Amino acid sequence: MTTPPPPTIAPAEGKLGVLTVGLGAVASTLIAGVELVKRGQGKPIGSLSQMATIRLGKRTEHRSPLIRDFVPLAKLEDIVWGAWDVFPDDAYVAASRAGVLDAGKHIEAISDTLREIRPMPAAFERKYARNLDGEHVMSGVSKRDMLNRIREDINRFREEKQVDRVVMIWCASTEIYIEPGPAHQTIESLEAAIDADDETVSPAMLYAYAALLEGVPFANGAPNLAVDAPALRQYATEHGIAISGKDFKTGQTLMKTVLAPMLKARQLGLRGWYSTNILGNRDGEVLDAPENFKTKEESKLGVLEDILEPAKNPDLYGDVFHKVTINYYPPRGDNKEGWDNIDIFGWLNYPMQIKVDFLCRDSILAAPLALDLVLFMDLAQRAGLGGIQEWLSYYYKSPQTAPGLYPEHDLFIQLTKLKNTLRWMMGEEVITHLGREYYEEL
Repeated sequence: MTTPPPPTIAPAEGKLGVLTVGLGAVASTLIAGVELVKRGQGKPIGSLSQMATIRLGKRTEHRSPLIRDFVPLAKLEDIVWGAWDVFPDDAYVAASRAGVLDAGKHIEAISDTLREIRPMPAAFERKYARNLDGEHVMSGVSKRDMLNRIREDINRFREEKQVDRVVMIWCASTEIYIEPGPAHQTIESLEAAIDADDETVSPAMLYAYAALLEGVPFANGAPNLAVDAPALRQYATEHGIAISGKDFKTGQTLMKTVLAPMLKARQLGLRGWYSTNILGNRDGEVLDAPENFKTKEESKLGVLEDILEPAKNPDLYGDVFHKVTINYYPPRGDNKEGWDNIDIFGWLNYPMQIKVDFLCRDSILAAPLALDLVLFMDLAQRAGLGGIQEWLSYYYKSPQTAPGLYPEHDLFIQLTKLKNTLRWMMGEEVITHLGREYYEEL
């Protein structure tokens, strides 16, 4: 199969508007972090786009520029922020209440900028997140009204901030679980469902649809059914709008996409994987409702099966017990703790165990992912790469793929895919790591 020619990438001129759905812990940490980096008061640790290098050509050529120097990404200085949220708090208050960042060291240092970022009323219906009780919402309106008001918000943001391009990213809470159904199959059926106030059309879908109607790339940081609905996926493909999702890969699932490939690579068997989390932020409160947890559970459970391929490896992975729980524990706040007990077996079926206790900070891990997604989605749009951006699977628990194509979950294969896509975009050779050329020259 021949590799298609590299695309022509439009320059990253002018301002990039970033609209976050949600101005809670993740979004406020993202915004504050970028503003601190702009002022030289912090480093974007965890951001591939800002900190990582990319190897070009042979190892003997010693060409490894920073990714941000290699591809024409938008500059952090050109980012302008906007948001929707169910609470009226500006970014300063939101960041303070989230309790993620040090108030004196980080929040006060950029208080002037954070106070200027005030959220627009959110498109929200409590039935989709019953543990979330905010009053800064588009109340008493139909789904059609919500869709139209989101579109108006996008265009008003464009005009007021005088931005040249816009990217939308979902940083809000997880909605209840919704299976793709008749309403989601075509734009015609979706339009009819919106007019009928069909309960299978959630606010997340309205935000995604509004973004696409306005030509705005959409990245889904939660496991909600949104831009992956068949109608929206098809619309994005036909109209050349970049989409990606879903569910930021931060803590426990990040560990799974590292450890499970190791087990498979070494052909070690797995009997069971028990995962539990304690989390005290707004996301944990929303996930305390079973109907919302099911959405997250579906996102987390699919990783092992896709990586281990039990049908191909029945002796090793044909009978695995996989359990995932999330427990709301307010004292922990944003400092999530993920415990994993992994029962494995090796030579002659002798049992072994792996135990992981990941004391992480949810938004500290999510913020750099969100930054990378914003910049790479903007890059994809300027390169004319509409539709699903599978090369961004690296950032997601449940990566969106073409229909009928299984997702690639192995973190290091995902990283290879991402870097090879950047090489291809810039007309550089992709790297296979075969390495025979070094030895044929001896």
